[in-house]
Amino acid sequence: MAAPVTPAARAEDSEAALNAALADVPELARLLEVDPYLKPYAVDFQRRYKQFSQILNNIGENEGGIDKFSRGYESFGVHRCADGGLYCKEWAPGAEGVFLTGDFNGWNPFSYPYKKLDYGKWKLYIPPKQNKSALVPHGSKLKVVITSKSGEILYRISPWAKYVVREGANVNYDWLHWDPEHSYEFKHSRPKKPRSLRIYESHVGISSHEGKVASYKHFTCNVLPRIKDLGYNCIQLMAIMEHAYYASFGYQITSFFAASSRYGTPEELKELVDTAHSMGIIVLLDVVHSHASKNSADGLNMFDGTDSCYFHSGPRGTHDLWDSRLFAYSSWEVLRFLLSNIRWWLEEYRFDGFRFDGVTSMLYHHHGMGQGFSGDYSEYFGLQVDEDALTYLMLANHLVHTLYPDSITIAEDVSGMPALCSPISQGGGGFDYRLAMAIPDKWIQLLKEFKDEDWNMGDIVYTLTNRRYLEKCIAYAESHDQALVGDKTVAFWLMDAEMYTNMSVLSPFTPVIDRGIQLHKMIRLITHGLGGEGYLNFMGNEFGHPEWLDFPRKGNNESYHYARRQFHLTDDDLLRYKFLNNFDRDMNRLEERCGWLSAPQAYVSEKHEGNKIIAFERAGLLFIFNFHPSKSYTDYRVGTAFGTFKIVLDSDAAEYGGHQRLDHSTDFFSEAFEHNGRPCSLLVTLSFVSCHIIHKSDIPKITA
Repeated sequence: MAAPVTPAARAEDSEAALNAALADVPELARLLEVDPYLKPYAVDFQRRYKQFSQILNNIGENEGGIDKFSRGYESFGVHRCADGGLYCKEWAPGAEGVFLTGDFNGWNPFSYPYKKLDYGKWKLYIPPKQNKSALVPHGSKLKVVITSKSGEILYRISPWAKYVVREGANVNYDWLHWDPEHSYEFKHSRPKKPRSLRIYESHVGISSHEGKVASYKHFTCNVLPRIKDLGYNCIQLMAIMEHAYYASFGYQITSFFAASSRYGTPEELKELVDTAHSMGIIVLLDVVHSHASKNSADGLNMFDGTDSCYFHSGPRGTHDLWDSRLFAYSSWEVLRFLLSNIRWWLEEYRFDGFRFDGVTSMLYHHHGMGQGFSGDYSEYFGLQVDEDALTYLMLANHLVHTLYPDSITIAEDVSGMPALCSPISQGGGGFDYRLAMAIPDKWIQLLKEFKDEDWNMGDIVYTLTNRRYLEKCIAYAESHDQALVGDKTVAFWLMDAEMYTNMSVLSPFTPVIDRGIQLHKMIRLITHGLGGEGYLNFMGNEFGHPEWLDFPRKGNNESYHYARRQFHLTDDDLLRYKFLNNFDRDMNRLEERCGWLSAPQAYVSEKHEGNKIIAFERAGLLFIFNFHPSKSYTDYRVGTAFGTFKIVLDSDAAEYGGHQRLDHSTDFFSEAFEHNGRPCSLLVTLSFVSCHIIHKSDIPKITA
């Protein structure tokens, strides 16, 4: 019988394990210094980092390094050679035979067979015509023909296809060989990484007020100037990777290397990105590597006739809630495919980084379904974590930041996994930011469930400041999720049907519209100022877009009425939408000058429940919010630093639909009177349901 392990021996083993982890992970000590509660999980960080390092080393030994490995799109798919011939390559490990067919050979399925290579790869060379021109011209239709081991003949689109279209009433997409004689030439260099990130979440297809699918050209000419004027320095483009079902919002990808043809051509998307760069705006791609569409005729599913290939076989390969397929992240060729996909969008289209969708689903075998995530650290480690997927995300972040150090990656993770946004050298995931997904949930909860007088100031502040130290967050009051049919935007929760009848400046303020306009501004500013190190807004929500978002589908008779953005409402001087638009613009412009998003987290000096006052300081600015639905205050004492202050942004100003109750020429003099933990304080007047930013008087008032 073995002797029992003593507490001293256990402690000695634990100390030895910690030292081994610190030796293996270069900067793990820094992570544990920032958060000592992670020490019991040092071996988990060690294992993750070693798995990442081992795969990176294997790629180096077997593929010549990740730089070469991530260029899979240069050989896989169909490519014109220097001699005018075509080189074709596919990975189809479950296929019995592979062939290329299309317009070029009268759709003969078997006249151009691929040669079988090792590891499930197949290649084909098609010589040029006698005049040295390619046998397959630009724009011609192609298919990969797969003969399965069961004898089926399957017509497939190459996973590496660069352009697919749906013509007329066709259900499925067609693969068009994209090889234009003159491709778009970029004219502008990439902007430098912004000091503060202000993101305009955008969808090209809904960017027009007309009931149709808008184009890349429309977005470039009409929406980019608005984004620039509003003071955003980053666009996050949704639904770009091709998806057969428009109403999926771009989250059921069928062709990962193809820019969606419903908006125009690849060259027109390149022009959009290039034009944004000319305005100093960086462009992020909403990348979906968490799952793929179940489509087989025009998607990745069953590509080689098996249920595996790019995905896990059996139940593990299907997401029950999303009804989609799940990648096998441990597969060598899947890693090549996904990492090459990342590089393709960076190199071919010059995107400046990515917002990774569905990261929570990737990180855990349970995909976050039925999980509340209380914050207990044991939830983030152990057998429930899919470390193959986590390793892929580390590799993707390593690749992105090695290729372009100024690139930005954002994780859509609701779980709050520790160190996801810490450097890989610390054992972290390597993301730059995570979305602060609890913030919009809190605002919707308050608007749905509580009277104004019952809002809890401490609860609001806690939600806005509850983030991991040194892991940056993107704060937002609402994103596309809250705009979708079945939910309501903040503006709709506040004003609802009155938005259709009482938004004219020719009619007096109703209590509903007055409250709605004032709270809409306050919710945005406090989220912007207190909630994170970056800020995000979904297109149209900045001016209180009056309708939800619903894509054409059978349930609404294929209507485009709600799949649009009515930007023209802000241009109408007779409507009050302009006030919200003006406030959003000036809020962003003031941040550009003062840089609170890139400043250390705010110091909150007051969260008074009875008075409904929140006050905090950040980047030398004093933010004061009066959420009381009916009480104004004169000579209200607020703690601050020493100095003379002036109002630089006031939600109660006339240009923002306010009541002009404050004199902006007033100087506020702080005195050496300690208050709420601050060395000095000053007296201010606070109107009910309004907010102000004041700054030392060397900062001029924001102007349009």
